[in-house]
Amino acid sequence: MSTSANRLSLPTAILRHAVLLFTGALVLAPFVWMVSLSIKPPSEIFRASFSFWPARFYGIENYTKALTEAPLLRYMGNGFIVCAIILALQILVCAPCAYVLAKLRCPGRDLLFGLVLIGLLLPHQVLSLPLFILSYQLGILNTYAALIFPYVVSPFGIFLFRQFFKTIPDDVVHAARLDGLSELAIVWKIMLPMALPALIAFSIFSVVGHWNDLFWPLIAVRDQSLMPPPLGIMVFKNEEAGNDYGPLMAASTLVVLPLVISFLAAQKWFVEGMTGGAVK
Repeated sequence: MSTSANRLSLPTAILRHAVLLFTGALVLAPFVWMVSLSIKPPSEIFRASFSFWPARFYGIENYTKALTEAPLLRYMGNGFIVCAIILALQILVCAPCAYVLAKLRCPGRDLLFGLVLIGLLLPHQVLSLPLFILSYQLGILNTYAALIFPYVVSPFGIFLFRQFFKTIPDDVVHAARLDGLSELAIVWKIMLPMALPALIAFSIFSVVGHWNDLFWPLIAVRDQSLMPPPLGIMVFKNEEAGNDYGPLMAASTLVVLPLVISFLAAQKWFVEGMTGGAVK
């Protein structure tokens, strides 16, 4: 019986892997095309036939233009600053909120969690107008603060930490209280270290989301010295590179590269963090 089950499962496994390979190829195709264009001369970019490696390697020229004809390193520095501050503030806010929703019994806890779920359903673009008006009234437009403050509270972060905190036994919390730890101390010294996979998974989501964000920075800042990478690349294309797609693709490759390296280094904890909260 086990032999027949294995025979039945083999076509299913083949189909599953075929679907995964096909979808993976679809996802990777634009990135492969981007890298290929970044090392090609202008004469080869619009050829009818595709070849990944160019007949004449033009990568040094394209990447040199990307780094010199626009302040690309400044844009990437802005992205690192904004993403790091947003992530730190989100953890400071989301971890205690998630602990309250997961481990403390208080009136209205379920209602608050319902509001968090509603926050997950609302696209950020819906709130752009009130956020812009509030930023104008606070006088923080065209500053780093305008890029940071709309993202300080993350409904997804609260949800993810809450789900992971619920998998931690209540006995751990009771033992910490018996040792004299305050509730905040339990969050930072007990819960968050035990939820390290969730912390890494959320960090990847947060950094990738805000590193790639174009919509809100396009509204919030005008000064080129404050622009994050996506907005900076758009300015680079319009004002500097024009139709010279080789340097533009080189700049895009350099912007994406830190995210790829970070994910590959932390993918084990990322998967564990995303699946750990589903276990009760």
